[in-house]
Amino acid sequence: MSIDLPEALLALIRRFEGLRLKPYLCPAGVPTVGYGHTGKEVKIGGPAITPKFAEELLRADASVFYLSAAKLSPRLWLEGDAKHSAIADFCYNLGSSRYKISTLKRRIDAGNWNGAITEINKWIWGGGKKLPGLVLRRAAEAVLIKAR
Repeated sequence: MSIDLPEALLALIRRFEGLRLKPYLCPAGVPTVGYGHTGKEVKIGGPAITPKFAEELLRADASVFYLSAAKLSPRLWLEGDAKHSAIADFCYNLGSSRYKISTLKRRIDAGNWNGAITEINKWIWGGGKKLPGLVLRRAAEAVLIKAR
């Protein structure tokens, strides 16, 4: 199945994940390649991938989180690409399971967009430290949540 993904979602992921063609350990210690792709097949010391394959992985992974975000918060289908992209990017970055149990999800489900912006901006910590990259990513997602 092929999904027509919003460019806003792909742009967020490309911007904040960056492209790395050789496998590396992400800050959480998980083997990663391409635009933040993880999986059993990614091994440190494994072969590099091509930019074309990285794009294929990005689209496949983004599709999973785009659909997952909408399954968890069906109102996203009605709210437009910007809001849906923001939440799908959040799930891409942190996982759908974290979104599922979050106050952010409760705010989204209630249509409380100002509350959602407040909540999304709380997700800026990693290893007990405020991470500048997460501050920027959450701010970019908040801009999309504000969009009409």
